[in-house]
Amino acid sequence: MNFDPTDEQKLAVDAFRRFLERDIAPVVERHRDAVFPKPVAHELLAALADYGVGNGWVPDAGGGLGIGYISSGLLYEELARVSADLAGLAYVHEGAAMKIFRGGSEAIKARYLPGLLSGQAIGCSAVTEPGGGSGVRGMRTRAVAEGDGFRISGEKTFISNAPIADVIMLTALTGPQEFTMFLIDPREHRIETREISKLGLTSWSLGSVVFSDTLVSRDYVIGGVGAGLRETMRGFERARLFISILALGIGQAALEASIRYAKDRLQFDRPIGGHQLVQELVADMATELHAARLLTYRGLDLVERGVRCNLEAAMAKAFATEAVTRIASRAVQVHGAYGLTREFPLERHFRDARMLTVPDGTTQINQLVIGRELLGLDAFGAGPK
Repeated sequence: MNFDPTDEQKLAVDAFRRFLERDIAPVVERHRDAVFPKPVAHELLAALADYGVGNGWVPDAGGGLGIGYISSGLLYEELARVSADLAGLAYVHEGAAMKIFRGGSEAIKARYLPGLLSGQAIGCSAVTEPGGGSGVRGMRTRAVAEGDGFRISGEKTFISNAPIADVIMLTALTGPQEFTMFLIDPREHRIETREISKLGLTSWSLGSVVFSDTLVSRDYVIGGVGAGLRETMRGFERARLFISILALGIGQAALEASIRYAKDRLQFDRPIGGHQLVQELVADMATELHAARLLTYRGLDLVERGVRCNLEAAMAKAFATEAVTRIASRAVQVHGAYGLTREFPLERHFRDARMLTVPDGTTQINQLVIGRELLGLDAFGAGPK
């Protein structure tokens, strides 16, 4: 297996890196402590669209750039090195666009895809509920057929991008163990949203969405009535791998900062990088980062080839996010007291990395997925897989 980027990929990443440092880094730095305001989020997504971030997964036929998942992963990793918040906002947004491309009617695609792909609209997907977590089949948000539409009641929570979204891809229960996906347009459909304050990734909007007898036309059904669970589960492999990509970007930033500091910081009349225990910290950081990267891009290669990779995606997500949490912790240790201050980025990297062990399946949930795939026994319920 060849894991080396192609010359074309290297050129694309190099150009993207220069663009990020010049045009994006100054903007995200001004919003480190608060959620990107909606106009700023639109501005950033529109700028990223030229490089295939936020619109790369949708094929040319749908108006996107048709970038492969490995190339997209390389770009997202570079973005996450500069701003994991913005990388997260863009990947969730891009996932919503893919759902519309795959399951939307021609009228829905014509109406919503151009705005999403250009960054003029922001997308999100609403699955998780207050009492549900990873138990998708236990969701309680209901869509009851009424006339030529559905009346929706329930609440979704921990939904990335929701408070600033222009398009919400909602999965709701339409019958006994029957799940349907709907496109919710906050300009047309009555909903309430609120922002959730959190430990890290503080610029990336996260919130809850409440539906109180929200009437939605059948025109807004995505993929057909009853097809929602299949479409929702289909996105989990990709989502777990791109959460892993965000972790890689954070880990790379923490490692680079630690190497610079270990070379420049003098202690006992020599750089601290010359001390064996500091070298051990840096060596462990680099080794775990490389291992996480191999697992993640192996998964992306399978997704790109259309091969099911529930096992590989769960392995990558569980390992990469936990590894990068350790990497960020070691980076704080390398910096000593300075690593605890807000004058250096390490405390932010640590908080951001810790956030990623939870979404798209906690580490423990992904371990159960791995066990199920290997053993054929489902820890989520009785009986064989």
